[in-house]
Formats: sequence, structure tokens, C-alpha cells
Amino acid sequence: MSNSKKKYYVVWVGAKPGIYESWDQAKAQIAGFPGAKYKSFPTKAEAERAYRQAPSNHIGKGTGSAKSKAAVVPRSKIVWNSISVDAACSGNPGVMEYQGVHTKTGQQIFHQKFQLGTNNIGEFLAIVHALALCEKQGKDTPIYTDSRTALAWVRNKKCKSTLPRDAHTEKLWQLVDRAEEWLKTHTWKNPILKWETESWGEIPADFGRK
Repeated sequence: MSNSKKKYYVVWVGAKPGIYESWDQAKAQIAGFPGAKYKSFPTKAEAERAYRQAPSNHIGKGTGSAKSKAAVVPRSKIVWNSISVDAACSGNPGVMEYQGVHTKTGQQIFHQKFQLGTNNIGEFLAIVHALALCEKQGKDTPIYTDSRTALAWVRNKKCKSTLPRDAHTEKLWQLVDRAEEWLKTHTWKNPILKWETESWGEIPADFGRK
């Protein structure tokens, strides 16, 4: 999410298995598909090689130890009626955006863009945005993020970014201030869940620019 590097998506099990050059194309094959198996690769050659192999060779693959194999989380554990959030940053810091989508359909629920920010700040703000939106709507919808850093910041109700606060970032920092204040003055019932990328592939809110 920190740059615009090209990725290739292998769909082993989905509506139409194959290799796709954009996340939107791949997501159309796996959204709501029971037992879908897919993963992204940095080059077309790697994707083609992986597609010829069994998905178990690549999905949830760790060091080969019993511990790493036990860590694989089945896709049956995904709560599809939920909000997935993610951020993307062109440079870090750089132009940053975040969004929230419906996990099953991929339909965009909200989106924000800033001229200067960091990926972690975007991930943090996306979670708080989803929480505040759910509170306004009276919903306890689960929220998925793939960022352990953002999870920790929300849990501690504090954004610990080292991004300088100056004229270029003041507007973003003011939003961070409001997000922190919201967390300190509100309670919520929404489960904030970790998206298991190693087992499930890219989070549905991914911008496809890793």
C-alpha cells in the first residue's frame, strides 16, 4: 500500500480461475465465492508459475514449521457482512487515501484523500471513520483491517505517527485529533477484526497498488 508497484493476482478457485492484472478483476471472481483461493504476486512470471501449482503451496505458507501451519485461518471464519478498510500511500509520506467497502460485495462505503500523509495514519483514520459511521447508523457491524499498527493505535486511542506537524499536514493532524477525541469519548460494540492476509489474500478494501 506504500507504492504503486504492479501486482498480478492468481485465482485458483473462484468464479473464473486465472491470472488477473488488477485487484478489481480478481475480486470479481472471488467475492462471495465459497472456498475461493487466491493470492497476489509481484511479477507475471511468478504468478504463472504459481497458477500451475497447488494453491496450498502458496496460501498460508510459512516456514514449514508446525506452528506456522497451525496459524492458517480458514476462509469460513470470514464475517462477510462487515466493513473492510484499507489505505494507500504514494510514497510514505505522500498522497494518501483510505476507504471502507462492504466485505462481501466490495461496494465502496466511504473514501477520503489527502495530499500528504502516511499509510498508518490512513489505516487508523479508516477504522475510526467506520466506527463513527456505524454509531451514526446504529449498527454494530464488524470492521476488518489488515494493519496491526492501526489496531494498536485504536486500542490505545492514540495515533503514534512520527509525521511532522506543519503547514502541509495540519489539516490531516486536526482530523487525527478529532479521531483520538472520538475514541476517548465513545464506546462501541463493533468487533474490530484482523484480516488474515496470509490465509485469505488481500483485504477487499485493498487499492491494488502494493
